[in-house]
Amino acid sequence: MNQRQCGLARDDKPHEKCAVMGVYGTPNAARYAYYGLYALQHRGQESSGIVSCEDKRFYKHIDMGLVPDVFSNPKDLERLKGNCAVGHNRYSTTGQTHLVNAQPLVVSSYIGPMAIAHNGNFVNSGELRNQLEKQGSLFQTTTDTEIVLHLITKSKHEKIIDKIKDAFATVKGAYSIVLLIDGKLYAVRDPNGVRPLCIGKKGETTIVASESCALDIIEAEYLRQVEPGEIIEIDDQGIHSYRLDETAERSACIFEFIYFSRPDSRIFGEKVDKARRRLGKALAVEGEVEADIVISVPDSSNTAALGYAQASGIKFEIGLIRNHYIGRTFIHPDQSMRDFNVRIKFNTVKGVLKDKRVILVEDSIVRGTTLRKLARLIRDAGAKEIHVRVSSPPIRFPCFYGMDFPTKEELIADKLDVDQIRDYLGVDSLKYLSIDGLLNSVPHERGGYCTACFSGKYPIKFDDQFKKFQLDNGIVTE
Repeated sequence: MNQRQCGLARDDKPHEKCAVMGVYGTPNAARYAYYGLYALQHRGQESSGIVSCEDKRFYKHIDMGLVPDVFSNPKDLERLKGNCAVGHNRYSTTGQTHLVNAQPLVVSSYIGPMAIAHNGNFVNSGELRNQLEKQGSLFQTTTDTEIVLHLITKSKHEKIIDKIKDAFATVKGAYSIVLLIDGKLYAVRDPNGVRPLCIGKKGETTIVASESCALDIIEAEYLRQVEPGEIIEIDDQGIHSYRLDETAERSACIFEFIYFSRPDSRIFGEKVDKARRRLGKALAVEGEVEADIVISVPDSSNTAALGYAQASGIKFEIGLIRNHYIGRTFIHPDQSMRDFNVRIKFNTVKGVLKDKRVILVEDSIVRGTTLRKLARLIRDAGAKEIHVRVSSPPIRFPCFYGMDFPTKEELIADKLDVDQIRDYLGVDSLKYLSIDGLLNSVPHERGGYCTACFSGKYPIKFDDQFKKFQLDNGIVTE
């Protein structure tokens, strides 16, 4: 069930596609994966699953829903035997929320069972799927992830590591992937390093996860990130590193710093909290305005708002309270209740806002519908002025690398300029952070970033038929 089906308005935010988790070297592998997925719930809320391996025999539990719902019965984890496991939280494109597409995907093959979990998007999936179908491959799902499993089994190399190299030499795009094959755990990151993936240790146990917060919950030590273009093989002898032949300019997704990743995580070699505070500080310099208080749109904008307040010297206050306990089913009241979809998520602290000039810090604006209603609530609470400050540039282009951005036509910044957006929101002023301000706020010692959603400059090329094929064939990207 997605948000539209259960009666809630679609969240006016970009959505990450999923989280991946891999564990090797402990009888508690499935339980560690479960804890890690719990910490990574923000990256996908539509399905969750874990596949474990004992003596090359696979056990799986996969279902629709949040992690605690999918694993509500303690016996679900007890059945997942073995010293290694992979896990996945998924957010799919609308209309493709089906159990058949939930991950990890598991298949049987002549080299034994294989399980895969994927975060990202293959930009040549249409071409590859057509080729494989013509060669006789039968697809069980509409995800692009399944392509990798077909490519591995079709490789003519003898060693599994060479089969994996062969498969990933063929796919193009953004991907952070974990695999279970032949009793070993593998992790692969694309040559551009678009999506985050890190390695941790807890005693003799090795963990691979989308973000380091998944390591913290099981008290594992952060070792390093999986490097762009690196394949990690984990077995009883330890961690082995291999490289894909392809080299590419590093293009880490900068939106991971802006919005997606948890502020307590370390991604791309940097703490997210530190980067977001710098974004807020840069925004205070570029978007200076006289005001009485700074507030955030909780929770993803909290850290940037603190940075803004620190740099501007304007007091940070809690002016909006977010309800974190909205169920999947909610009976809507009479249509006459204005802005109800926002009121169910947020409420104003009237004593904080009344007669104040308010700076409202937001991390991004997609359609602008939610922010417009929030501004109305803040105005109704008695605010004298509302100045919106956004810790990212205007989003003008869709993402093809694993984020669920709306189509270009749905993005408000594609249709309206900043002054027009300000008028639409009903606020006194609006200022976005510049692309230069954004790039100067994130670490550069490890290379560059993808800013395609702001600039339209896509670092990984795809042909014009890519999106058309996806839409025509109902292909889901992960």
